[in-house]
Parts: sequence; C-alpha cells; structure tokens
Amino acid sequence: MYSDYRELLEQKDIDAVYIGTPDHWHALMMIHASEAGKDIYVEKPVGNSIVECQTMTAAQKYHGNIVQAGQWQRSHKHFQDAVSFVHSGQLGSIRTVKVWCYQGWMKPQPVVANSAPPKGVDYASWLGPAPTLPFNSSRFHFHFRWFWDYAGGLMTDWGVHLLDYALLGMKASLPKTIVGLGGKYAYPDLSQETPDTLTTLYEFDGFNLVWDSAMGIDNGSYRRNHGIAFIGNNGTLVLDRNGWEVIEERRSKVNVLKPLQKKSDNGHANHQLNFINAIRDNKPDLLTCNIQDAAHVAKVAQMGNISYRANQKLIWEGSKDRFTDNKINKKYLSKEYHNGYKLPSIG
Repeated sequence: MYSDYRELLEQKDIDAVYIGTPDHWHALMMIHASEAGKDIYVEKPVGNSIVECQTMTAAQKYHGNIVQAGQWQRSHKHFQDAVSFVHSGQLGSIRTVKVWCYQGWMKPQPVVANSAPPKGVDYASWLGPAPTLPFNSSRFHFHFRWFWDYAGGLMTDWGVHLLDYALLGMKASLPKTIVGLGGKYAYPDLSQETPDTLTTLYEFDGFNLVWDSAMGIDNGSYRRNHGIAFIGNNGTLVLDRNGWEVIEERRSKVNVLKPLQKKSDNGHANHQLNFINAIRDNKPDLLTCNIQDAAHVAKVAQMGNISYRANQKLIWEGSKDRFTDNKINKKYLSKEYHNGYKLPSIG
C-alpha cells in the first residue's frame, strides 16, 4: 500500500506500528514513528550500532510513547522462573556464565552474480540508509543477517535473546572489557561477511560471560543447540527455549538438583498481549521488554562484534558510554548513513 513508510505514519487512525524490517532500518523507523506519536513494537536487535541504540532510547524518553522490543523470551514463564532461581542464591557464587548458539539450519548462500531486483521489490527503499550496491540475492531476504551493512550475524540475531537472560540473571550492566575471536572457518567460500564461528569473552565485576556461536552445526553445550548456563559453586543452571534444569556440583553440600522444568506457555503470544495491554492502559511500565532494556543488550552484542572486527581487546568506559580507544569509537560506534538519510538528533 505504501512505498514510503512515512505516509503510513501520517495516518491519524493508526495507533501502533510493528517494525519487522532488516536491522538497518529499525532505528530510523522507530524514531520517526515516535515523532508521529505512534506506539511501537520493534524487532530485535533494536539498533544496528551503539549510537543507534542510544538515539532510540533518547527518542522514546523524549516523546514518551510505548515501545516494546521483540525479545519475547522475557514473556516466557520458564525463563522467568529460571532467573528467579538464579537470584535465589542456591547455585552459590556464579563466576562464569556461558551462552551458546549453534544453528545447523543457518548457512550463508552461495556466491551468485548481481541481478535485477525481483518484480515488485523497491530496492532503493529496501537499502534506505545503507550504502548503494547492486542487487544480489545472497544479501537479500533473511540472508541480510550476514552482512555488516544490514545486521550483525548470529551475535545480534540470536545473541540479543540469549545474552539478555545472561545479563538478567546476573543483574549486570555493561562489561569492562571485551574480546571477540572468530572467523569464516566453516564456509569461507559462501556469501557472508559476519563470522560463521565466534567466541567472545566479556569481563564483568565478579564474573566472566562467554558467547560461543557456530553456523551449520547443532551440537552445542549440554546437548543443546542454544542456551545459557549459570555455573555456580553448588550447581549449574542450564536454560533454553524448551525448559531449564539444575545440574548439581559433585562436591556440593547443598541439594540444588532440579530435573527439567519444561516450558508451559507461549512466550511469543504473551509478548504481543503484553504490548497491547500496555497500550490500552497507557502504561509503559507494564512492558516486558522496553526499549531501554533492549538497547542495553543490543549494545553488549555490538561490543562483541566490534572487538571481532577490530581484532583487539576493548575497554568500555561506562561513565562516557564509549570505548577508551577513540580510533575504535570513530570507526565503529556509529554507522554512516547514505542516500540522503540522517539519524535525527533528539530534543
């Protein structure tokens, strides 16, 4: 119906919008929708750079609208129950949190020649603020995820879901240091820029967080293709989308063994209902995952990618909301906008 989403935003009879575009469009659409007075559901990751995340949270604060992010695991009861168990202290001191994502069904596309866009595709609008490049089907639907212009690979696609619960469980803010190591080890000849294999170490006060991802294989830790493991002195809590359990430490003097607690509800459906109820009651505080929470984890995911791309250990300067290395800040903190688009200044 529209070739320009801003025409839709002009309609006064539209109260809320869903943003389910490739990641590189999320920030502009969310900010423009906020300016238009709409409530918003924006898919994850909310921003495609750290500066985009900062600007999106500033826009919501300035306009005061309701903005829910698509991190629907926050509305899954068994995820909530698992974090409550972590917070109970029964696991003992937690010094390591492991997060992994092994996705056997996710593979980059073969390298193909550029071509004309498919009939009905407004490719210029699809590109939007991204650099102008010839159309290539290996960079288009779904597979845009594997190119830095549009997204951030598995780290930002699944990472924001899984890292989110790692941070929630540890009540953690932002890391002190970040080291990302990986590469295109499995599919070096396929069409992608983001790594198919990545290990990232985040240093927080009192614990380390490890991210481990691999495309094309499913054999992840604890016989799961994805998950979060809180490793404590008394036991390890393992959590994924199917449920959670506690594996007791052999020398533990406290009984924390817990068999698999299976999922019991539909987190995705709960998340949509939560968004609608917050709109009906006009209460942003009802949201399960507001833009501030979503931007927090998206920044952590971006940090891992930036360390990998820069090939160096990074130190985050929390008081200034940036890295200590200004060369890194200049190159990676924000993304250059193209084709006449600009990230708005807020206020």
